[in-house]
Amino acid sequence: MILIFDLDDTLYDESSFVTSGLGAVARHGEDAYGWNAERSLDFMLEVLEREGRGRVFDRWLASHEQLSKARVTECVNIYRHHRPSLELFPAARLVLDRYCGQVPLYLVTDGHKIVQKNKVDALGLSPAFRRVLITHRFGIRHAKPSTHCFELIRQAEGCRWADMVYVGDNPSKDFVNLKPLGALTVRVQTGGHRNVVALPGYDAQVSIPDLDALPEVLAAHFELSHSSLSV
Repeated sequence: MILIFDLDDTLYDESSFVTSGLGAVARHGEDAYGWNAERSLDFMLEVLEREGRGRVFDRWLASHEQLSKARVTECVNIYRHHRPSLELFPAARLVLDRYCGQVPLYLVTDGHKIVQKNKVDALGLSPAFRRVLITHRFGIRHAKPSTHCFELIRQAEGCRWADMVYVGDNPSKDFVNLKPLGALTVRVQTGGHRNVVALPGYDAQVSIPDLDALPEVLAAHFELSHSSLSV
């Protein structure tokens, strides 16, 4: 078995990164312009809740009559490059501890290269994984649902697709191209996509409420697979 994990909302709560990044921008606003950091963070979180991420910095800067393209870019860079404070889901820590050293572990994650590396570093994940693959390092065209990074893993391990498991959370991209190849796909419903109804053919073969349920799924699947081969 080759066990592969997604990162955001699978191993940790991605909203904690967003809050951490907005906090870094808020502190910059206080240091550079004297704007109260606590009030700034509250303001940005309210905009986030109401409108989503896309307009947060615009609204915040406009509220101080300082909106400009350069200042928005400055905020984005601070957000992307800050060193976040993050924690794994408790169940994720238990699962990684259980399988680390027992089976090959890999991480495949989409997103900005620096942002994703900072998350991995903050969570202390690198020692647990044989390799961390940030898809954007290979070009955006190789982001999920592309199977490019999974093919790299398959070649490195010399395994079949049926030996591979991908655990993710986003049914719009995580599973659709892996299932036809024969990999086991597991959807963990712990993040922002937990209530999303997948399009036909897009959902994982198995859905679980959190990673506590993963060992039972893996044991049942691979015992069944071995039984099928021996019949």
